Amino acid sequence: MTPADPPKKKARKPKAAADGSVAKRAAELLAKTDASESAVSLARAARSLIPEPSTVVGEGSPSDRVARLIAQARGEQPSAMREIGLAAVEGWQTLTRRRRRAPEVRAADDAPVAATIMFTDLVNFSTWALRAGDDHVLELIRAVDGATERVVSRRGGQVVKNLGDGTMAVFDDAENAILAAFETITAVTAIEVDGYRPQLRAGLHTGTPRAVGDDFLGVDVNIAARVGAAAGGGEVFISDAVVEEIDAEKFVLRRKRFRAKGVPKELGVQSVIPRL
Repeated sequence: MTPADPPKKKARKPKAAADGSVAKRAAELLAKTDASESAVSLARAARSLIPEPSTVVGEGSPSDRVARLIAQARGEQPSAMREIGLAAVEGWQTLTRRRRRAPEVRAADDAPVAATIMFTDLVNFSTWALRAGDDHVLELIRAVDGATERVVSRRGGQVVKNLGDGTMAVFDDAENAILAAFETITAVTAIEVDGYRPQLRAGLHTGTPRAVGDDFLGVDVNIAARVGAAAGGGEVFISDAVVEEIDAEKFVLRRKRFRAKGVPKELGVQSVIPRL
């Protein structure tokens, strides 16, 4: 009688091959999740909650180089990990880039400071934003804020705060403030988002606002905001107080009819264009 053959044992896969298969499946799942529309939307929403850095650091800074490398990852393909990475970098920049008041306009808290105040805002921005979508709106605001801060800094001023579709800045020199306003308007016209080119307007007033922390408050701040609101797209309006601080021969001035709530009735306002 022939003895029964012993039962055959199942061949086991090599451990390395099994581990490789698991790793491959995990990588595929991660890639699929990273590109999913819901994950990308959630990551973008989280990133949009990160405040913009308070100051602009040179484009060669380490964190900016890291941000560029992350932004270039996966090209134009949607990526939740890319959005999360950018959110982490922007959060770090927000924590480390503290806004510093320009030395020329620094003062003790609650002290009046001689300064020219500039307000800018985008014309008809709300109408466009309603149909543009959050991603395009955030892209535009970031581009406009970046262009504004670069010009203001180059002209010796200081951005005090970003106001959604606008900016408040202060200068110790009125002529530089006017030039900064025009250069900012020009820089913003070069921005294009989804076929839309924004238009900026600006208003300036010279006075003695009160320094409160990193902010400036007072009647003169309100006047500057009202002057800016009266301008049209591409225009710069200045109060007579600014005119008194500049060499009028360097600019073309034109008197404008102006009335605004909370502003002295005798306040004069003029449009201004730098002479070439």
